[in-house]
Amino acid sequence: MVATPEAVTVKRGRKFDQVLEGARKVFLRDGFDGASVDDIAAEAGVSKATLYSYFPDKRILFIEVAKGECHRQQQEAEALANLTAPPECVLPEAARRIIDFSVSEIGRAVFRICIAEAERFPELGRQFYESGPARVRERLAAYFNGAVARGELAIEDVYLAADQFAELCKADIFTLVSFGIKRDFTRADRERVAKGAVEMFLARYGVKRP
Repeated sequence: MVATPEAVTVKRGRKFDQVLEGARKVFLRDGFDGASVDDIAAEAGVSKATLYSYFPDKRILFIEVAKGECHRQQQEAEALANLTAPPECVLPEAARRIIDFSVSEIGRAVFRICIAEAERFPELGRQFYESGPARVRERLAAYFNGAVARGELAIEDVYLAADQFAELCKADIFTLVSFGIKRDFTRADRERVAKGAVEMFLARYGVKRP
């Protein structure tokens, strides 16, 4: 009988990180179904016996990799916590961070895996959302509250505004990425979207100064 992911305690050891990094590369490249244990072991530079000693089920390994990607998103969101300059300075940087993650290899793979494995791992999408986009949303909302208090922005619903800003940062690029039409975006491509997102947002919520 195959153990469920919730019932297994992951064993850690000397080659744990090595196995996890190899699995991360293969899962992000091939998805869950396309990733074979042989490929993961080869990528990690370990034997199948060693791999199974840590992860007796491929599903357990996938969940562990997913948790790692959630942590990466969380770190990116935490970086927004220290942005306290005026909106004209903060928003372009926030836009760049959102856009860079969306078009990165990791960002594309995370989105693809969440969609592809939604039925197999129904909680996976929620986990990614809560540790990534939801944290960015909270950080933006907190920043907006401060900017409103300083008289820099005029916003009644900071969470709606945070959602709107994130969506503006997806203009043009996200659709192309999602449908696999385009994978590579120059810095000029990204700056164009970031600039448009900031200008549109400030046109709606910015406070005009005398």
